[in-house]
Amino acid sequence: MFIPKKSDEKNQIEQPEAGKYTLYGWKRSYFTRKLEAALKFYGASYEFRRKSQENGREIQTRAGTHQVPVLHTPENWMIADTTPIMMMLDKRFPGKYMFPEGDLGVLVHLIEDYFDEWIARTAVHWRWNYEENHELLSLDAAHGNVEYAQQIASWGVRVCRATGVSSEIQKKEVENEYKRILNAAESQLQETKYLLGNRPTAVDCIFLAGLQAHFNYDPAPKKAIHSDYPQTIKWCEMRAEQWDGTGELAAFPESTPFAQFILKEIASTYLPFVIENQVALANKQKAFVIEMYGEQVSYLARPYVEQSRQMIVQRIQNDLTHDERKRIHQWFNEIALADILG
Repeated sequence: MFIPKKSDEKNQIEQPEAGKYTLYGWKRSYFTRKLEAALKFYGASYEFRRKSQENGREIQTRAGTHQVPVLHTPENWMIADTTPIMMMLDKRFPGKYMFPEGDLGVLVHLIEDYFDEWIARTAVHWRWNYEENHELLSLDAAHGNVEYAQQIASWGVRVCRATGVSSEIQKKEVENEYKRILNAAESQLQETKYLLGNRPTAVDCIFLAGLQAHFNYDPAPKKAIHSDYPQTIKWCEMRAEQWDGTGELAAFPESTPFAQFILKEIASTYLPFVIENQVALANKQKAFVIEMYGEQVSYLARPYVEQSRQMIVQRIQNDLTHDERKRIHQWFNEIALADILG
């Protein structure tokens, strides 16, 4: 997590009131909606404010990033990066953790990481590879500035290339991939209140975020999925409320059928991407090529994917007992994901 700069007399943004948070972001942002879902589940007192031209420079300077979201804390910190933010908030809201303790926390973290770093490319594809979305989303992102909106739409198409979703095969397959996930969610949500049991985790936060910011909002994906997954859409609309703190998670390692399905998806797609991304970074390569869905695909090497992988490794090393670490390593071997630990 970026260490925030202290406020000074030049700051124009008011410090939140005692015990309150301010979430700066954009409602159509994948990660803004992830953190917003978490704040609701925690029952945190917070205010949402859009990052704008007026407040953007100060937010960027203090948080150390141009990306959203940024959380302004009661201590007057401005911090970014949703996963470590949620780890911090877990300690501030006892009993309402989004990452469980022990080996179950590793399972949650692994699946959350998959949605953060792999399914994000699906959201990018379904937004920017369809021109019918461009006017609505780019104008919104550009605060109505038409010239800037055109630049944003062009940027979106470039991001699609960088994340490997430019060919017709990849466009088709990432949509099929997400529909498989929706099928698994549709079945799971008929059995449990949330995806890993009867209480929410970080996995529910990021899954909700995808639907609320992208897939059930942008015209192209909404048209493709809205009528086929009624339980999931209903859940998305209902679960945008506070949680009362009750319910249990399915036990490790079995977890839920949804979790078991995602772990198999990780092994077939995300795992080779993570491994080759790590190799490319070590060799100081800007990009790498792997086979994905039957064709050779180029991906931009991304430092944060490796940083995110390292967070899982650190959780295992630092937060588990000796017996739990032993059990986790055995489990990673059993599910054919041992290589993700490096």
